[in-house]
Amino acid sequence: MSTQVRVDDPQVGSALPRRLSSRLSGSDRAFVVAARGVGATVLLITGGIGVFLAVQAFPTLRHYGWSFFTETDWQPEADRVGIAAVLVGTVTVALVALVFAFPLGLATALYISEYAPARIRGALVSVVDLMAAVPSIIYGLWGFLLLQPYAKGIARWLHSYLGFLPFFQVDTDPDAALWEQTRYTASAFVAGLAVAMMVLPMASAVMREVFSQAPLGEREAALALGSTRWGVIRSVVLPFGRGGIIGGTMLGLGRALGETIAVALIISPAFDLKFQPLEIGTNTVSALIALRFGEADDAQLSALLTAGLVLFLGTLVVNTVAAMVVARSRSGVGTDI
Repeated sequence: MSTQVRVDDPQVGSALPRRLSSRLSGSDRAFVVAARGVGATVLLITGGIGVFLAVQAFPTLRHYGWSFFTETDWQPEADRVGIAAVLVGTVTVALVALVFAFPLGLATALYISEYAPARIRGALVSVVDLMAAVPSIIYGLWGFLLLQPYAKGIARWLHSYLGFLPFFQVDTDPDAALWEQTRYTASAFVAGLAVAMMVLPMASAVMREVFSQAPLGEREAALALGSTRWGVIRSVVLPFGRGGIIGGTMLGLGRALGETIAVALIISPAFDLKFQPLEIGTNTVSALIALRFGEADDAQLSALLTAGLVLFLGTLVVNTVAAMVVARSRSGVGTDI
């Protein structure tokens, strides 16, 4: 669309119209086409994965119906297949991971953006970002070999003093002279601790980026009114970054729901419908697929892909909601997650 603007020319002595064009130049046009192409490619790949899983899941859903979502056992040889137990295990591991990752990620982001000296801030950012590049199998081995011996003691302590709550119950006596240590190992609690270390850098990076964009004018106004550094954080940084905190946490939740190798190395697979993260035995959707994929026949493979479709849709919903929360908040302007 073109617009005419009248300007005064002193040599001509009259107002002459000047035509302005909004057409993109060659480089701008190339950038727009490339960006649209990349976006369309991502959507096509994501949609293709969803369509493939939906097609592969059709035989299982036609055969089992809604019982596939309510059955707890996974016994293909007995024609009893369901994901109710593994869905509960997936949510349990993810919640345990968030309980530890959220405060650590928030504290890390606040320290780097508000308290860390400028000379070491870049190094701290690199260290946190490097944590996201560590392979998940390393976290799994770390949790299984190093963390688990200490975690079972913490689990026993929680059972001893908070066992009256269903969430901390374990089917054993924590005060016995020889307490059953194996009842507190290979649990959702230990797996959640390992996953928390994998979720932490992702959530912390989003929060840190949002905190760094807090308006300088509002910071200075709070300081001018006599506020302390913590007062500035409480009255300016945290309210401004609320959307980023929620978005980063939900993005970490999406990562925790789909973690596979670390969980498969730690847990003792069990198909029990329980919400007791301190007790041995649990399973997740991703770990189920990884452990059963190699021995699956056609019918079981379709069931595993159906479970993958459920995980795919759940993760997609969580990440979409996180992006919407960040985009709708004041802190989400110009922030990518």
